[in-house]
Amino acid sequence: MYPNIAANPLIIDEGGMCTGCRVSEAKQTIDWTRRWQEFEELCDEYRDTPGNYDCVIPVGGGKDSYYQTHLVVKRMGLRALLVTYHGNNYLPEGEENLQSMRDVFGCDHVIFRPSTDMLVRLNRLAFRLHGDMNWHNHCGIETYPVRMAVQHGVSLIFWGEHGGVDLGGMYSLNDYIEYTAKYRLEHALHGLDCYNFTDQGLEELGRPELKEGLGPRDFLWGQYPSDDEIDQHDVRGVYIGNYVRWEANEHAKLMMDLYRWQSARRPFERTYRMVSNLDDMHENGVHDYLKFVKFGYGRATDHACKDIRSGVMSREEGVEMVRRYDHVKPRRDLNRWLEYVGMEEEEFDYVCDGFRDPRVWWIENNEWWKQNVWGEPSSYGRVSLRTEEERSKYLM
Repeated sequence: MYPNIAANPLIIDEGGMCTGCRVSEAKQTIDWTRRWQEFEELCDEYRDTPGNYDCVIPVGGGKDSYYQTHLVVKRMGLRALLVTYHGNNYLPEGEENLQSMRDVFGCDHVIFRPSTDMLVRLNRLAFRLHGDMNWHNHCGIETYPVRMAVQHGVSLIFWGEHGGVDLGGMYSLNDYIEYTAKYRLEHALHGLDCYNFTDQGLEELGRPELKEGLGPRDFLWGQYPSDDEIDQHDVRGVYIGNYVRWEANEHAKLMMDLYRWQSARRPFERTYRMVSNLDDMHENGVHDYLKFVKFGYGRATDHACKDIRSGVMSREEGVEMVRRYDHVKPRRDLNRWLEYVGMEEEEFDYVCDGFRDPRVWWIENNEWWKQNVWGEPSSYGRVSLRTEEERSKYLM
């Protein structure tokens, strides 16, 4: 159900199917028994390596973090260092899941918590600059575990599935894609790095009005190791999804059964799934609303596409989920975030409208319109753009 300008790059082929669905089809033909043997061979290569740890596992405490650690520690018997970047907005059940990991798996666990003041400022700044208040979370989880691997002399980092492969089919599962600094910067961080959010970086971007008083010393956690540091320790990042058939619903149930992992206690406003994104209460809410504003679809589309591909939902049911959830402006979540950063809703709406993609949205009778996956277009609220120049590229 993805549009062809999805946030995760994809291509719709001559048969009308996107590359993400093609990769999902390929999962059915892969010899996963052989892949598991390859995973065992990989783990054997790094087992009992010199130093305190065989590997680093970046974790947020979610179902995928538990599943990764289950495979690496419980099944393979490697000595792992768990590493978490903590963005300050965990759901209570997500925090409990996170804090349980060192006891459940018997692992050392490093949790880095940036100052709340810096995170509030960075939430506000990244929203105004980039339309993504959670940019710091992308940067933190994609950077801090690599820094810990270098610091502790660990050569192997185990990631879960590759999001670009799983959602959009960016690569084939036969490519055995590994983690790279290029992917981190260009895709996970959307082409921006920490320097762009410092006062000096904003000056150079021509956006000095957005300054939040942040400098390089505020971003030591987000500075990616140098090539020399990576090479010195032969650090590589491996995606477990290359070796294991990745099905999130099955993983969640297994982790509940084995380790009493908790799903969300309260329904989300913008999606039906209860097992995803518990490490940031705004990920399924106001942050995802920004994706709808930009690209015309949201988390319910992501989740429904995954569930259709895995066979637990029909496309008709998926379309109904999209119709029900994708457009919802999350009231309780938005109110909490606005208070968190000290912003009025009028400014929030104005900034949001500035990030709408004109390939998706148009203005008609002072309302936003877009085409829908079920066929007919619909309107989605009043326009907050004020000047004729701002509105001109959207007018019919």
